[in-house]
Amino acid sequence: MAATRAVVALRYENDTLRAIDQTELPWREVELELGTAQDVAAAIRRLAIRGAPLIGVAAAYGVALELARDPSSETLDRAAQLLREARPTAVNLSYAVDRVARAAQAAGAANPDRHAAALAEARAIEAEEQAASDAIAAHGADLLAGARRILTHCNTGALAAPGRGTALAVIAELADRGSLECVLATESRPLLQGARLTAYELAKLGIPHELIVDSAAAGLIAAGAVDAVIVGCDRVAANGDVANKVGTYGHALAARAAGIPFVVAGPTSTIDPGTPTGADIAIEERAPDEVRSAGGRRLTLDSTPCRNPAFDLTPAALVTALVTERGVVRAPNAESLAPLGPR
Repeated sequence: MAATRAVVALRYENDTLRAIDQTELPWREVELELGTAQDVAAAIRRLAIRGAPLIGVAAAYGVALELARDPSSETLDRAAQLLREARPTAVNLSYAVDRVARAAQAAGAANPDRHAAALAEARAIEAEEQAASDAIAAHGADLLAGARRILTHCNTGALAAPGRGTALAVIAELADRGSLECVLATESRPLLQGARLTAYELAKLGIPHELIVDSAAAGLIAAGAVDAVIVGCDRVAANGDVANKVGTYGHALAARAAGIPFVVAGPTSTIDPGTPTGADIAIEERAPDEVRSAGGRRLTLDSTPCRNPAFDLTPAALVTALVTERGVVRAPNAESLAPLGPR
């Protein structure tokens, strides 16, 4: 059966990056037109573009956009720094920016060919991530061939990674193979990426699914309603610890207690050999107003103190397997991950 894909989240055309504004989904499909590195960085910061692999590709194109206007070394350095700082947790962003910056530098100082070199490298990164998505889908579906009821967290489809996505690509492949019964998607508070984006993609793909509140997941796992949990990742430390959307750690604990697989899916560009353990990963803290509201409506008083970590850390010991484009790593650790550093 042909591979299914819900949406195309971004595309580079005529020195403009066109991207779906994910803050408007699922109610409206609005396309942004981004012409500068600052435009791209702002879209990433406000989560109009999100998902670790996708923001890496967007940032790569952001460097190329800036060099189309001015190929100087000063512009290159300024754009690269701006984009690296857009979000701190996902390693894909800095990895992609650094690759494009090196390609541009190799083209020569203040050389108009810098833009062409940067654009070619950005397109190469996007193509690699698309190929990685297809491979992750196949490897993950082989691993979870017997799982018919799967729980997933946050959004890991075509809105999060070029191609079919990561964890949601595995789910889509299982559906294509006819072995999937139902997906339980968590709402993924506070910004509801599961309720807004994953449910949107699953509906587009025609995959049976049910949306649940985040706090229902552990009870349903314990009750035997789930055969496996699969999530994406924003960064994997050298020892196998995983940073992902806040709430992931709780799902891993529940899966371990129930004796079902807890699987992480992501490209090798998400593995960071320069970060020894999860304790060394910077966890982004976002604005407290995201907790005070939902869907644009206030939930509590403006004066209510709030804490808003965007990610949490899942120890490697809780990860049944890490699925990458280069294969499945069971019980990931420093030794097994060492050969899988970024391409």
